[in-house]
Amino acid sequence: MDFTSVSGSIILSGASGMLGSALRRVLDSRKVPTIQLVRRTPTGEGQLQWNPGAESAVENPAPLEDATAAIHLSGTGIGAHRWTEAYRHELAASRIDSTHRLAKVLAALRTPPRSFLVASAVGIYGNRGDEVLSEASPPGTGFLADLCQQWEAASEPAVQAGIRVVHLRFGVVLGPKQGALQQMLPPFRVGLGGRLGNGRQWMSWIGLADAIAAILFALDHTDLSGPMNVTAPNPVTNAEFTRALGRQLHRPALLAVPAFAVRMMFGQMADEALLASARVQPQKLLSAGFRFSLPEIDEALRAALER
Repeated sequence: MDFTSVSGSIILSGASGMLGSALRRVLDSRKVPTIQLVRRTPTGEGQLQWNPGAESAVENPAPLEDATAAIHLSGTGIGAHRWTEAYRHELAASRIDSTHRLAKVLAALRTPPRSFLVASAVGIYGNRGDEVLSEASPPGTGFLADLCQQWEAASEPAVQAGIRVVHLRFGVVLGPKQGALQQMLPPFRVGLGGRLGNGRQWMSWIGLADAIAAILFALDHTDLSGPMNVTAPNPVTNAEFTRALGRQLHRPALLAVPAFAVRMMFGQMADEALLASARVQPQKLLSAGFRFSLPEIDEALRAALER
């Protein structure tokens, strides 16, 4: 990225998560100033307190004036908990409400940012079997697909204010220390890893380095707007992923967890996330000339496990 479109600060929410932390390190290394939106009392320069649960999310928005862009990566983990009624409410509030309130804050600025990049997810496509999906594909059905549609719609105040909005539809991000991969590792490390169900469901993934590069690419390419799939160009089935992870860990991955057992453990989340199939292509990124550094699953896993 050459940062030709960046002349001011970048507003960043979710800066403590895996994606946000990695993005902040890259921006810092390139001397791009950031304004981190934090819920706690600010502890350093470049931080501004906000409360995404309040109607007035930012009490003093003056520091946000003249920023180049806002990047909103906040959200409770989809796969971190069984989807009880209370947790479904938390998932919605952490995505839909926070996005809507931040969009309203940005839209009300005297000099709003030119771009608003908002996290979304390939869960918007639902369970689609072997269908190849692009940004032009219609949404699917189910709680997760509905959640993602409302999540993206929540940025409408920014759209109405003339701010360019990009919905970053992330696949499973493979990175070190945090995220989905780290939750999978314990059983795999002791040789108890295996496919989920029949293993034929497609898994759309992306290496952390490419995920960050794609965010910066969207930031710099102001002709991109609307939904943008942030996934590697080579999705794999759950069985293929399982074998690849076993190879990288030098452990067998021959076991299988029956679908009924996955449903017993995780309820609704099993059918809409773990057993759902989404064969997603990053058509907008590819058409715009983005080059992936980790296009294959083996090299992406190797990069994540070496750190």
